[in-house]
Parts: sequence; C-alpha cells; structure tokens
Amino acid sequence: MTEQLRLMAVHAHPDDESSKGAATMAKYVAEGVDVMVATCTGGERGSILNPKLQGDKYIEEHIHEVRAHEMEEARKILGVKQSWLGFVDSGLPEGDPLPPLPDGCFALQPVETAAEPLVRLIREFRPHVITTYDENGGYPHPDHIMTHKISMVAFDAAADPDAYPAAGEPWQPLKLYYNQTMSRQRTVALHEALLARGMESPYASWVERWKERDQRTLTTRVPCADYFEVRDKALIAHATQIDPDGPWFHVPLDMQREIWPTEDFELVKSLVDTEIPEDDLFAGIRA
Repeated sequence: MTEQLRLMAVHAHPDDESSKGAATMAKYVAEGVDVMVATCTGGERGSILNPKLQGDKYIEEHIHEVRAHEMEEARKILGVKQSWLGFVDSGLPEGDPLPPLPDGCFALQPVETAAEPLVRLIREFRPHVITTYDENGGYPHPDHIMTHKISMVAFDAAADPDAYPAAGEPWQPLKLYYNQTMSRQRTVALHEALLARGMESPYASWVERWKERDQRTLTTRVPCADYFEVRDKALIAHATQIDPDGPWFHVPLDMQREIWPTEDFELVKSLVDTEIPEDDLFAGIRA
C-alpha cells in the first residue's frame, strides 16, 4: 500500500487501552502507522483501585474529569489519537443476586443505537484494522461485552451505504481482531517462569480460576518487547486504577521479554488473504 496504514483499537474504559495491546500500538506508531483509540465510556463508575489514592475526596467527587486527564496522559505516552464515544460507565455489578445495571448506562443501550458513534468514527478515521474484545469481553464486565457487540455490528455496518446514512461516507475495514493480550497461555507461561526462578507469582489465583477456561486461538503474535516499558508508563498514567507497586509490575521486564515477547490477537474477520500464524496485524494488507 502507498497510503498510511491505520489501526483502531476499541476499548470500554480509560485504562483498558494501556493494559491490552498498548505495546503493539506504540510499536506501530513508531513505524508510522496512524493509531486511534475509541473509548466507549468515561469510566465514571470505576472504583479507585490504587490504595495510595483511596480516600481522596477530590478524586472521588471528580472521578470523570480525573480519568479523562489520565487518559490524555496515557494517549501522549503511547503516541496515539483518542476519541470518546460518549457512553456512561455501567459499573461492575457485585452481589448475589447481582443488582440491576444503572439506568442509561452503556450496557443497557440497544446495540444498534450504541453502534452508531463507532460507525461514525470508523468512517471518519478509515482504519484498515480494528481490534476489540471477544464475546466474553476478555472478562465478563458488562461494558466489555457491550464493546464486543457494537464492534461486530460496526465493522460490517461502516461499509454499508444503507446503514447509518447520516454517519458519513461508507468505509470497509479489512481485518478485525480480538485482543488476547491476557491469554491463559501467556499467564501460565509467566506464572511458571516466576516459580521456576523461586519468585512469588501474582498469577496463582488466575491459573487456578482458569483451569476450566478454554484457551483462545492466538492467530497473531506481534513482537513488541521493545515497547513494554512504554506500555507500563501508559498504565501508570492511569493512577486511580493502577498501583505502580502492584501486581501489574511484579514480573521483571527482562523476564517478560524472554518468556513472552509478544502481544497476542485472534483474527476473526479478514477481507484479505493472509497466512496463519501471523506476526503483523497488517499481514495481507501491506502487500
């Protein structure tokens, strides 16, 4: 191709872009690819997960503005563009039985209605490749599952001139991937590597919990170890969500680069010929 390649990553909340596929995005930015993050919600109902900031009344009262500022800092670190789709965080329901989701939240929107802002952004940005979550949302947060649903609708609808006619000129993305950065395969590999070196693993409960979990197919493993440090800086920018001394950072970078130097994806739609396994989200498009 002679035109600039374009990648869109669709995420549910601010911070998701930095924990899922961030090193891949930073790598492509360094190579001259135009990268856009579509953030579905503002993360308004997200808890303050960093114990160092818990109890801060200003943050509690201005969480929407704080998380928007964190997103802007992470965006700068990764070198990407970013757009808000404008939906309200659904929160993560807890309890038995689970409480109902709050009125007006993202996960309660009709899928066809909620897909329109994403269709509009796809038609404006014109990505060749889109990444999103699988049908389980990566984990079963209602906003992650809804992100999957609207992404699947928007990938096809963006190219249909009869769909959402007021949302811009049609555009056909060429490939759609599920982000599988936190796969069972990677988690087990890092867990076992830590134990083999006599180190404590933050993944013990994950591995136990995922014993019955099916392994996803990793069709595409993008080498991006040189950008793990950039990824971590972007994560730390989301200070309300990420403790810099927390489990995200327990595996030394050198070990990560040795044991699992890629971020991984599952190809689910392709309108170009490509051979599996891939090491490039643009395989079949560059040629």
